[in-house]
Amino acid sequence: MGDLKTFFVALLIAAPIAGPARADDPLLREFANCAGRLSAQMEHQWLIGDTESETTQKWRASMISVMEALMPTGSGKQVLTWRIDAKMAHASLLTRATFNDDPEDAGWAGRQAEMIIAGCNSLILG
Repeated sequence: MGDLKTFFVALLIAAPIAGPARADDPLLREFANCAGRLSAQMEHQWLIGDTESETTQKWRASMISVMEALMPTGSGKQVLTWRIDAKMAHASLLTRATFNDDPEDAGWAGRQAEMIIAGCNSLILG
């Protein structure tokens, strides 16, 4: 948790210097996309009984906290759209990985989902 605390302190220090985020800010969009992806990951883990869902839920909460800190006033609708789109895309990938009759395609989808979530987690942990 030390890395997370350091990240939040750095974010709080940098925010006034950088100024308010714009509704089209790529960093805000990335955090919104990752919040959506982690929501899909968490729900999928609940569905299949994966014990990692509690960890994913914590990462998701951290992602949402950072996302909300970056959100400019009036951008909620756009950010929610990004989150929902990313959630649906990731849920589709997870479904493809888990319930696919083609083992090669299922493996590919599973690897893609893992790579995407690892990238999201690196935003918080890195």
